[in-house]
Amino acid sequence: MTQTAANLFEYPKYWAECYGTAPYLPMSREEMDQLGWDSCDIIIVTGDAYVDHPSFGMAVVGRYLESQGFRVGIIAQPNWRNTADFMKLGKPNLFFGVTGGNMDSMINRYTADLRMRHDDAYTAGGQGGERPDRCVIVYSQRCKEAYTETPVVLGGIESSLRRIAQYDYWSDEVRRSVLVDATADILLYGNAERAIADVAHKLAAGRDISDITDLRGTAVIRKATPDGWTEIDSTRIDWPGKIDELLSPYAFDESKPGGEGTFDPGTACGKPPEAVDRNEEMAVRIIPMPLQSKQKLDTDKTCVRLPSFEKVRNDSALYAHASRVLHQEANPHNARALVQRHGNRELWVNPPPIPLETDELDGVFDLPYQRRPHPSYGEAKIPAFDMIKTSVNIMRGCFGGCTFCSITEHEGRIIQSRSEESILKEVEAIRDQVPGFTGTISDLGGPTANMYRLTCKSDEILSNCRRLSCVFPTICKNLETDHKHTTQLYRKTRAIPGVKRVAIASGLRYDLAIRDPEYVKELVTHHVGGYLKIAPEHTEESTLNQMMKPDMESYQTFKKMFDKYSKQAGKEQYLIPYFIAAHPGCEDSDMLNLSLWLKKNKFRVDQVQTFYPSPMSLATAMYHSGRNPLKKLTYKSKRLYIPKKVQQRRLQKAFLRYHDPDNWGFLRESLINMKREDLIGDGPNHLVPADRPGGRFSRGQGRTPPQNRRNVTAKQGGPQKTAPKNKRR
Repeated sequence: MTQTAANLFEYPKYWAECYGTAPYLPMSREEMDQLGWDSCDIIIVTGDAYVDHPSFGMAVVGRYLESQGFRVGIIAQPNWRNTADFMKLGKPNLFFGVTGGNMDSMINRYTADLRMRHDDAYTAGGQGGERPDRCVIVYSQRCKEAYTETPVVLGGIESSLRRIAQYDYWSDEVRRSVLVDATADILLYGNAERAIADVAHKLAAGRDISDITDLRGTAVIRKATPDGWTEIDSTRIDWPGKIDELLSPYAFDESKPGGEGTFDPGTACGKPPEAVDRNEEMAVRIIPMPLQSKQKLDTDKTCVRLPSFEKVRNDSALYAHASRVLHQEANPHNARALVQRHGNRELWVNPPPIPLETDELDGVFDLPYQRRPHPSYGEAKIPAFDMIKTSVNIMRGCFGGCTFCSITEHEGRIIQSRSEESILKEVEAIRDQVPGFTGTISDLGGPTANMYRLTCKSDEILSNCRRLSCVFPTICKNLETDHKHTTQLYRKTRAIPGVKRVAIASGLRYDLAIRDPEYVKELVTHHVGGYLKIAPEHTEESTLNQMMKPDMESYQTFKKMFDKYSKQAGKEQYLIPYFIAAHPGCEDSDMLNLSLWLKKNKFRVDQVQTFYPSPMSLATAMYHSGRNPLKKLTYKSKRLYIPKKVQQRRLQKAFLRYHDPDNWGFLRESLINMKREDLIGDGPNHLVPADRPGGRFSRGQGRTPPQNRRNVTAKQGGPQKTAPKNKRR
């Protein structure tokens, strides 16, 4: 059956609760003095500017720990070149909590083409360069330099996606777990309220951080697999035809010279049968991965051994295999611990955290946030805050499993939804507290717009499921797809006095939406302001399969419904599709076909995305290894085409922007090389115009595709219009 956990808000409060609630979590000694604090119990070091809002991780964790009675300080975007800023609040009584912020620091700093960005939406004034590369590692090391004996706890998405050995796009190599490189004491992955509460209360009770090894949602360094456990050996992909159970390295037959020979199950730790105390736990039992299905194993005492860091660094096939295993152990109700050796150390990744129940999630969002940046920033704008200050997060998690996206790896695939009451209360708080509120709620959503309260119909099925996606290759028959709760929420939100309009900006999962025409009608009639952005990502089945995205038939069905309900509402509205270039497995011919589809449907898209290999995603495993981890791997597995070279990536991006004169020379040369000269000409069925000798865009003289055109999209059959960015699904 499904796993359960103690309620998030039922811990006995720490003694410092007598200090009450801080207006803002303090960022200076002066603020601590005003609160009457002599010290902080916990100090959070973050790569983002401090915004006291439930969309910012440092505020959520800080306010939650405050609700548990702890005094929490914030060090936001410290100068990392020395330890001075890390010491400005003094030594924390319990631990430093280190996070890179809401975004991975490398993705925040560099484009998909590895060009440095000069802005940062999470910094006051949008100024870039206020955090170091791989800031979790740097911040953690500075904390250790400042106060050597103080525990350091890692968290946030940057740590979460680097919890095991991972391919690093920026250095083009496999790096060790960030826990090892950061020299920290423990890593919390995913939404970490449960784990952070356990760590804080255990340390407050006098436990040593090194003794906290078995918390869900954590990664730690252990000496060895504990006695009495079963270890599934998944360190290879080329098992022989006949496989015997492996010998325990801790047991031997004393009757053989030197203790050699086959393992006698009647012995343990080298003792003869008559000397074995049956109350004493047996040593570690090792089972090859192919034999696990024949065994009845206790999940709570079973771990899976991944190939070591050294092996996955040198063998990309094993890297892809390790990625496949990790994703198969993602369901918190049946996942087993993972073990990966790094040198002479054992990285131990405990099973994922138990998802929050609705009342627990409500409690997290109902904490006393000020809903604005810390006063120390004055009038400086923080772009990320401006983007979300009138939006409401209604859920966590995503069961889509898109291979290029890391949301599932971080938040999990089980949807955690807030109650209507909590959401409506937040809308009223926005109306009453946000300066200059105009009556528009900019979004009701989350990782996706339309997974609110969608879950598995059976707890028993959920507890046993290991699917990577609930909607690919088809929508699971056990998935609840009725959008009635979302439709009702939209209606109630619109009815709140002072709310004039509710927009939906989170990405829409249209293959789910078409299962509920009433929801689509509600969305199109009341929540589309002329344009609705959706993300088919591609048109070709082979590439869509590598992405784990629905086929274009679902898109066409949704478009028909969208057009129908727009017409019924008397509105002229358009779909804005998003696409990805250079995804692993995407051939140049696939991009050409996508380009022809765009031309046929009169799309001229300017806001396009080149595939970005983010840490730990399945598509990144494809990119690095050239293999498909969605299928069982062997060294003979068919290799994928991977557009890695700059020219390959630029060509695929240019196909998306076939209408841009800057790309015509480049595309003409490529079409000739692809033996598709039939697409060069001035007719309606041609992709790019014919070469005009001596003209600006003659063959070979077209400039390489611009890399940073942003914020411009086009509606189908209409003039170009600037459109805001949104979360992609």
